[in-house]
Amino acid sequence: MTAKPFDDFRTLLATLPTADVAAETRIRTLFAKTDKPKASLGRIEDIAIWLAAWSGRAPPAINRPLVAIFAGNHGAVRHAISPRPVSATANAVELCAAGGAAINQVCIANDLGLKVFDLALDIPTGDITEEAALDERGCAATMAFGMEAVAGGADLLCLGDLGVGNSTIAAALCAALFGGKGADWVGPGSGADAAMVARKADAVDRALALHGSSLDDPLEALRRVGGRELAAICGAILAARMQKIPVLLDGFVSTAAASVLHRANPGALDHCLLASLSPEPGHAKIAERLGLEPLLDLGVSHGEGVGAGLAAGLVKAAALTSSGMAVVVRN
Repeated sequence: MTAKPFDDFRTLLATLPTADVAAETRIRTLFAKTDKPKASLGRIEDIAIWLAAWSGRAPPAINRPLVAIFAGNHGAVRHAISPRPVSATANAVELCAAGGAAINQVCIANDLGLKVFDLALDIPTGDITEEAALDERGCAATMAFGMEAVAGGADLLCLGDLGVGNSTIAAALCAALFGGKGADWVGPGSGADAAMVARKADAVDRALALHGSSLDDPLEALRRVGGRELAAICGAILAARMQKIPVLLDGFVSTAAASVLHRANPGALDHCLLASLSPEPGHAKIAERLGLEPLLDLGVSHGEGVGAGLAAGLVKAAALTSSGMAVVVRN
């Protein structure tokens, strides 16, 4: 790392690889030659073209899809902003490891690999209403750790999160990046009642007031009002871009994390699709700000990358349509 830990990430964000236009054009041409009405497969064709553009493979193939889930805990939870105890994060990680979580079943159904990362769950981040969540070095190190998610090889990365209270943290980050008050971004999360939603909004407002103009820089916003799982997701998205791995984003928290990169470079998420739209009110708002149209809208707010895992089945089907459909030879 350089003397300033974020400098390496700023350099990466300024020099991101671009799409493979030749591969994209080849898939458009292949679909034009298949025996079907023009554009009759709708977004399935778009997905296949996107896969080719960002993997550099035409036709694209998905042989090693991976769901990566990052789990973190937050100091702000002490303000009673979640109906679940902090211990629920570790319990969810253990359930995934034991094969009993919803995402395990989705991975089995769609033949997906799964990695779950425990990000120092016994050491919650700083309370964002009183201090920064992380210092710059710690945030940069967590982003670097997130980059290792694809170290073993993958050709589709599905990103998810676990963390008690992290819908409030995501709301704070969205407010920092795009403006507004806490009430504009918070929602029920994992089942908050009206009084708890009000406490969530108040926590966001206090964090915004405390950190002030420092939030104008997206990486500073991430470290000050974000969390470890959000930082790791940012790192994973960057690593995927550098290694030509298309990405599926799942849920409010993952999308909020991705917003940091978008603010730093508006083209940073071009290799990403939004897998699923959660019922959390802020998710639709941030998706619109980022210009992301979800592949699925099933009312899934479970977390764990479930929406991304479900959408991976569609993406795998899109890849197969681009490679397996018969091409008509016209005289």
